[in-house]
Amino acid sequence: MYTANSYQHKQNPYIVNQLNNATPQQLIMKVYDFAILHSQKNDMVKTNQAIQVLIDSLNFSDAEASEISVGLMRLYQYCQNQMRKQNNQLVTTILTDLRNTWNDALKNVK
Repeated sequence: MYTANSYQHKQNPYIVNQLNNATPQQLIMKVYDFAILHSQKNDMVKTNQAIQVLIDSLNFSDAEASEISVGLMRLYQYCQNQMRKQNNQLVTTILTDLRNTWNDALKNVK
């Protein structure tokens, strides 16, 4: 019988290293990838947890960023509600579009 104390996740050292050395922008992209993957799998809990990470990463302290952050927060909350309603295809589409937009923006910054 497995208990919480006896079961240990084996960590993939490659992934741990990749995450430890990732830029904040790369980490956000990984969160999008995780959310999209789990929305495609109809996993509401993991999708909504990933979306919450995206919400928690928003910047409300900068006046210029605050307006965009409010809009993104509303969109993320909408996605969370749609996952609760099992509209996962809509959530997958929205998150994929947002991920692609971020990816394009990051390419233009470099």
